[in-house]
Amino acid sequence: MYHLNVTPDKQTSPHGCLVVSETDQQRSHVKERVNGTPNQNGGTSTSSKPRSVFENRPPQRLTREAMSKYLRERNDQTLIILHAKVAQKSYGNEKRFLCPPPCLYLMESGWKQKQQILEEADQAPEAGQVHAFIGIGSSDQEMQQLNLDGKNFCTAKTLYISDTDKRKHFMLCVKMFFGSGLEVGAFNSRRIKVISKPSKKKQSLKNADLCIASGTKVALFNRLRSQTVSTRYLHVENGNFHASSIQWGSFAIHLLDDDESESEEFTVRDGYIHYGQTVKLVCSTTGMALPRLIIRKVDKQTAILNADDPVSQLHKCAFYLKDSERMYLCLSQERIIQFQATPCPKEPNKEMINDGASWTIISTDKAEYTFCDGMGPTSKPVTPVPVVHSLQLNGGGDVAMLEVNGENFSPQLKVWFGEVEADTMYRCEEGLLCVVPDISEFREGWTWVKQSVQVPINLVRHDGIIYPTNLTFTFTPEPGPRPTLARLLYISSTPRDRIMPDRVPGRGVLIRPTWTTT
Repeated sequence: MYHLNVTPDKQTSPHGCLVVSETDQQRSHVKERVNGTPNQNGGTSTSSKPRSVFENRPPQRLTREAMSKYLRERNDQTLIILHAKVAQKSYGNEKRFLCPPPCLYLMESGWKQKQQILEEADQAPEAGQVHAFIGIGSSDQEMQQLNLDGKNFCTAKTLYISDTDKRKHFMLCVKMFFGSGLEVGAFNSRRIKVISKPSKKKQSLKNADLCIASGTKVALFNRLRSQTVSTRYLHVENGNFHASSIQWGSFAIHLLDDDESESEEFTVRDGYIHYGQTVKLVCSTTGMALPRLIIRKVDKQTAILNADDPVSQLHKCAFYLKDSERMYLCLSQERIIQFQATPCPKEPNKEMINDGASWTIISTDKAEYTFCDGMGPTSKPVTPVPVVHSLQLNGGGDVAMLEVNGENFSPQLKVWFGEVEADTMYRCEEGLLCVVPDISEFREGWTWVKQSVQVPINLVRHDGIIYPTNLTFTFTPEPGPRPTLARLLYISSTPRDRIMPDRVPGRGVLIRPTWTTT
C-alpha cells in the first residue's frame, strides 16, 4: 500500500550570513559581466569572466552515498524573491518605484558552504562572493546590482516600469554568479500585473484580479505626506511588530465571522475582503498575529465607518481594533502603537485619524527556489529549477508507477525515493513518469511491506544537482506473499477505480493518493 503526502514547508532561517565585501573595481567588473560593455561597433559585449577550477568540470552523477549524506545534512541553498503582485506604471519623466521594493533572501547553510569550497579551491577570497543583479525583463533598463554586503537579504529600491513599456504583465529576473565566474543561474519572480494608478471609484468584483481574497498575502506600508523617503513597512522582528524602513513583511489576511471571538485559534471564511469586515493579519514567516481588526476605508484623514465595497490594490485603509474605544493600528517612528480616533462632529459615519494610522495595502507573492550541489560545484547553472505541483500513483504491487506533474522538467532529471534512484521517463516540461522502487531497495530481505516506510521524493539532475520537493512517499504495510504473475497481470489491466485495496495481496496495493497540505 502506498501513501503520498506533502510535508510542512520548512521554516527558513539564515544559517550563517554571507560575508561579502567588494571594491568599486569589482562592482564595475560584475556590472559589465551582466549588462555588457560598449564595443567599437556601438553594441555591447560581455566581459571575460574569471576562470574557476570547476569551470570545465565534467558532470558527476549522484551516488547513493552522496544522497545519503544530503538527507542527513541538508545543506540546501534557498533563494526567495518577495515582491508585490501589482506595479504602478510611471509616466513621462517620473519614476514610480516598485513598492514595496522587491526583496531577495539567501537562506540555508548551503550558501556559506559553497562560498568556502570556492574560496579554498581557487585560493582567492573573492571566488566565493555572491553577485546578484535584478531587472524587469526589459532591454530598455539595465539590470541593477543588489548589495549583499554581510547580509542574507537585499532590496531593489529603484526599479520602475515606464509608460513606453506596453506589457500588461512582467516578471522580475534575478541573475546570480560567484566571484570565481561560476554561474548560479537566472531566476524569475511570479507574474506582476501593471496598473496605471489605484482606482478611486467604488470597486466591484468584476475586477477580481485587483481585489484581495481571504487567505492571500498582503503588505502594508505607510508614507507620511506622500514622501518616498518616509515610507515604513509593517514587519515582525525579534518577536515584535514594528515599522521598518528596510524590510517589509508578508501577512496572510483572513476573513472572520463578525461574531468570532478573540482566540489563538479562529475559523476563517472564504471570499473577497470588503470594508467593514473583521479580519486577522498573520505574519507568514513567524506566525505572529495581530488582534481582530475591522478594515475601514480611508478618505483623506478620516476612516469611513459605513463603507462596504471590496478592498482593492494600493487602497489606503485603516485597521480598527475590534471592541476597543476607537483605537486604530498606528505607527510612531519605528513603533507600532494604538491611536484613538476622534469622532467627526458633522459626519457621524466618519472618524478622524492621523497619518500614522493610514496604511496602503497591496497583495504580495513569493518565488522560492531550493537546490543543492550533491556532487560538489558544477560548471552549469542550476536553472531552470524544476517545481513539482502534484503526484499521481498508477497501478499497484510490482507495477506501480508515479506520475510527477510540475514545470521546468528536462530529460536530464531523475526521480529519487530517499536514497534510491527510480527509472524515470521524460514526457514533457510538465510531466515525468517513474517506476516505484521495490521495498527491498530500502529494507534488505523484505519481500513485502512489513511496516510503514516513508521516504522523501527529490529530483536530481544528471550532474548531481538535487532539487528537494517537500513531498514524501509512504510504503504502507500489507500482509501477504508476493503476488502471482496472474495477479500482477490482473492489476495492470484493471482500471484504477475497480482495484480494491483490501483485495490486493502483496508488497503494495493501489490507493487513492491522500494529500495533506499546510
